[in-house]
Amino acid sequence: MSEVDMASEQKKEKEVFMDQEVKEKNVTKQETAEQMIKDHGVPDQDAGMVFQDAAIDEDILRAVLSMGFETMSPIQEKAIPLMLAGHDMIAKAPTGTGKTVAFGIPILSKVDPTVCKPQAVVLSPTRELAQQIAQDLQNLAQYRPEIKIVCVYGGAGLEKQQRQLKAGCHIVVATPGRLMDHYRHHAIDVSDVETVVLDEADEMLNMGFYKDVRHIIDLMKHRKSLSMFSATISREVLDIGWLYQHNAAEVSVQPVEDSSPKIAQYKLLTTGRDKLADAAQIIISEGYKRVMIFCNTKYNTGMLANQLARLNFNVDCLHGDLSQAERNRIMTRFKAGEIDVLVATDVAARGIDVSDVDAVINYDVPDENEHYTHRIGRTGRARRQGASYLFYTKDEEKRVDQLLRLTRNLEDCKAVKFDFNHEKLVVQENKQADRFQIKCYF
Repeated sequence: MSEVDMASEQKKEKEVFMDQEVKEKNVTKQETAEQMIKDHGVPDQDAGMVFQDAAIDEDILRAVLSMGFETMSPIQEKAIPLMLAGHDMIAKAPTGTGKTVAFGIPILSKVDPTVCKPQAVVLSPTRELAQQIAQDLQNLAQYRPEIKIVCVYGGAGLEKQQRQLKAGCHIVVATPGRLMDHYRHHAIDVSDVETVVLDEADEMLNMGFYKDVRHIIDLMKHRKSLSMFSATISREVLDIGWLYQHNAAEVSVQPVEDSSPKIAQYKLLTTGRDKLADAAQIIISEGYKRVMIFCNTKYNTGMLANQLARLNFNVDCLHGDLSQAERNRIMTRFKAGEIDVLVATDVAARGIDVSDVDAVINYDVPDENEHYTHRIGRTGRARRQGASYLFYTKDEEKRVDQLLRLTRNLEDCKAVKFDFNHEKLVVQENKQADRFQIKCYF
């Protein structure tokens, strides 16, 4: 046998050995995860499991610890073993409870770096959330530089993203519309994708991406698992689960003290004429350094930002008509503390992850109940204290009561009013209503 043939034979043997080693490692991780579920079931919400106790690769564990995480949040305790074991899953969890790490660790654990094809796809409703997810995955993979992660979204250059995809990658984070654009231009092949995650599934499907999401999933012929993470379980989420999932595990995490945002909620009865003065006085009297204000329309967003600017507030606005470059510039300045007040619409603000937002002001009553949950979830992050204010008029009183009741915040949200000098907020005492008008008979 010639030296060339011997070298070729040795190379083949080495490749076979490496493939076998990777397979054995994956089987071991899966068996360990399955055993965790058999022994303990889905981990208890209050178990306080540490990351070292899970079947996580050493490099990923090292990255998790370097990011400052030690104890798993409830959603991480429940989701990580299930996803490592390859289960389909529907996970309902409040915003800001560590969902990205919950699906990021299993995705990275299952990636085979020797196969430079998309093996996992994470879909998100907005470009901001997609960027945030991609950054979190990069942080989790910081000690595994061979894993390539590409983020594609609308509003950015198509050609640059195409070059990144054609250069090869293992994980794709994308908005549904842009992923379909790349597929039509033959820039991506998703037929070998095994793991699919829909993040903020309720919002994504409610935004009109239902058909795109179904088409994308249909293209993934070798899909082995589909997981959906959502703050609420809508009809569309259940439909996707029924069509594409098999014996899906259902995980529901209720807010607990350590994992849920610590938010003091207040509602303020006001008028259209007084809203601006009320918002300005709250920011000044409470000494808030970083505030987000939510409006229902881009017109109201721009108008309110201009009014606050005239009152000498350091303010900017974020809405869907801005270019991607403008949105990136505004978000960079807000994260850097160069903007004190950010006025935004719901869609534009989805995916904003700033840990030190002092307060959220709902300048307009949200059109959708879920929007209230996502709005107030922008504050009280990373175990910090936060505050939320809901402005409403007399005509909106019934709508607000319904909103708070359906989002399970009725008892937590306290009614407040300004004192005589309009300087400080005063919490109003809750009067017990005589629901059955019994007293009128005595």
